[in-house]
Amino acid sequence: MEAPQKNLAMDLVRVTEAAALACARWLGRGDKDAADKAAVDAMRLCFNSMDIEGTVMIGEGEKDDAPMLFNGEKLGRGGDTKVDIAVDPLEGTNLLAFGRPNAISVVGVAPAGTMFDPGPSYYMQKLVVPSAAKNVVDIEAPTQHNLKYIAKALDKDVDDLVVFVLDKPRHKKLISEIREAGARIQLHTDGDITGSLMAIDPRSEVDVMMGTGGTPEGVLSAIAIRIMGGEMFCKLDPQRQDEKNALAEAGMDLRRVYKVADLVAADDLFFAATGISGGTFLKGVKYTGHGAETSSLVMRGKTGTIRYVEAIHDWESLMKFSAVQYD
Repeated sequence: MEAPQKNLAMDLVRVTEAAALACARWLGRGDKDAADKAAVDAMRLCFNSMDIEGTVMIGEGEKDDAPMLFNGEKLGRGGDTKVDIAVDPLEGTNLLAFGRPNAISVVGVAPAGTMFDPGPSYYMQKLVVPSAAKNVVDIEAPTQHNLKYIAKALDKDVDDLVVFVLDKPRHKKLISEIREAGARIQLHTDGDITGSLMAIDPRSEVDVMMGTGGTPEGVLSAIAIRIMGGEMFCKLDPQRQDEKNALAEAGMDLRRVYKVADLVAADDLFFAATGISGGTFLKGVKYTGHGAETSSLVMRGKTGTIRYVEAIHDWESLMKFSAVQYD
């Protein structure tokens, strides 16, 4: 197991910036496939300019029927830095296609051999909390119990809390329980990576993320959560019988509770996210005619450094050396 020594954080933000710049042109235009392909192509091109030997562990996946940065794909020009890579070039394809907020481009990198392989699991139940509340919750406890102890750990009342929940039929009971407990709710149609990040980001009004979302997204989120000192508790939660059968065949235990250390078993981690459609988490891409402005979150696990990067991109200068198409 060989840990990367180079600080890849600023290289990774260039990757997510490129993906965001390439796909943000599709905001509200109703073509999620074209937007996703633009993000994927830009991200792949940028990764292949880096001096790494990378393997995609968390790719676009079958669940989304996407144009792929596929699991097992090799990225980079090679070298001594061997890494596992998790990508979501466009998290929130529907959000971008229909002009809704909080679409982002996300990348996480860990030393080779340290990232959890979700196998045939598409969905997992998640409970994401900031550092102050990570020792007081239990994913198998009643919702009201967890909210009570999260509030106490954060020195708040329950009715001060804001809970991020995906607005899906499967969460009808959960939403009812949160309301009965007295907490407030932010309902989002898509984007559970964004929800996980908001729950641990001190700048966000969200205090906790609850509910079932994607397993690949959970692994990618775990990288940021581990760096920021928060915690995610999760259990595999198949939504269809064929997924349940595949998990049984693979010998995966539906009763097991996973934590971030189970999903990414290293501290030398790197993470980057760039806003695409704007919203409550990261500002979106703003085109200026001669260029664009982007807003990103960048983290390095080894030092615990978290950067918020506001970048100005000039087309004339950028096109002299970049092959990525931004317009």
